[in-house]
Amino acid sequence: MAAKRAETFFPLVAGDESKLNHSRHINYWRRCLKTYLPYQYTSNDSNRMSLAFFIVSALDVLGNLETGITPGEREGYINWIYHCQHPEGGFRAFPATDFGELRNENNKAWDPANVPATFFALLMLAIFGDDLERVKRRECLEWLTRMQRPDGSFGETIGENGRIEGGNDIRFGYTGTGIRWILRGSVEGPVDGVSDINVDKLVECIRISETYDGGISEARFHEAHAGFTFCAISALSFLDRLPLPTSPNNDRVRGLSNLPLTLHWLASRQTATLDDDDAYDTNKDGTNSSATCHDADSFAKLSGFPPKNSESSYKGQPTSQFETQWTGMNGRCNKIADTCYAFWVTGSLATLNHLPIIDRPALRRYLLDKVQHLVGGFGKMPGDPPDLYHSYLGLATMAILDEPGLKSFDAPLCMSNDARKHLESLSWRRKIVGIRDGDEAEIAASSRVEIAKPDGMQVEHEASSDRSHLTLSGG
Repeated sequence: MAAKRAETFFPLVAGDESKLNHSRHINYWRRCLKTYLPYQYTSNDSNRMSLAFFIVSALDVLGNLETGITPGEREGYINWIYHCQHPEGGFRAFPATDFGELRNENNKAWDPANVPATFFALLMLAIFGDDLERVKRRECLEWLTRMQRPDGSFGETIGENGRIEGGNDIRFGYTGTGIRWILRGSVEGPVDGVSDINVDKLVECIRISETYDGGISEARFHEAHAGFTFCAISALSFLDRLPLPTSPNNDRVRGLSNLPLTLHWLASRQTATLDDDDAYDTNKDGTNSSATCHDADSFAKLSGFPPKNSESSYKGQPTSQFETQWTGMNGRCNKIADTCYAFWVTGSLATLNHLPIIDRPALRRYLLDKVQHLVGGFGKMPGDPPDLYHSYLGLATMAILDEPGLKSFDAPLCMSNDARKHLESLSWRRKIVGIRDGDEAEIAASSRVEIAKPDGMQVEHEASSDRSHLTLSGG
């Protein structure tokens, strides 16, 4: 594949003194799992399912989940996830809204299933190696169709009088299509008597949100944003609607009207603007809300901790070369680099199989020298303490960059390929997507497509194959 060929020209580790401190990252995430989180996370308790996902998936990517917990703990965590399952389909974001026997028609609107939480819950079950047999699949898929608005967008929850609550942007379309892919693959149309979502309308929403410069925005005529771009590209991947170089023999609407322009916009997000004077520019960015656990604002900035390996890597270098030794990613034009955008950009490019178009060694050095923290984890910006959100997305970026010692990573699902393979191996899911025993080799061969590069070259693209602690327990 092109990504492998490019290693000859862009070595990521050889001769590079920057290193990922595995033991400290493992200790950081094990503390998050086994002990109480800092009080600053209290305001995010209603997002406990997503916080739990960051912790569990991080340990899995580090290869420490199986050895770091006992079988009894694993069973307890799985049971906690199922405890958050909603009786009418989907999962709660945290258990405190479960009214139990007191639930009735008058108060059920205050105990809703949550679309992002359902996505994270299903992903965690896959990471733990659960068979998902206890998931109310039919109820969940029926609930999911009710979460889609007539314009094709998805909401977050269902409120009073059946009103769809939450934003109209593609974040909820991404997590909604992720749920659909997990429970029924990319097969379109009714499955087991359950209606499908309106795929064409959702793709239309994405096309409407495309901007003049190639990115994806929150809504029509808004500014392009790397987070929304990732969500849109991943949703198209789940739906098997990514652009193809030639017109397919069907009338399916494909997303991304101008792939070269989108790739140019994504590559343009790489920046050497890392100055502390601009450190608060992204604090009020579009995804900085309780709904997305963008919780770095809860922490005071600390003084920088320039590691010695960072200093040794630039001493003696010419000024022009020094300036590009570390380049991060921003989320919008003219913004400062931020750890989370490293994932939104690299995840998008990895899904489109164009990761080599960015300077990966410089991005790697930025993450390891500038925002990797002494205690483990990653901060939002240089000098910031680690938080769950940025620590996980920083680690995920390192996995996308094929960092030694980390599991290979599936960008759209935002989890390890080991967990994805387990999910795809489940017998009930194989039956739905039409996979028979022994079909894997044929599927792997037929799922390779080519996406045209801006310069007219071709790159192979691996398509989808069908395409007891504070955090996890308590009320």
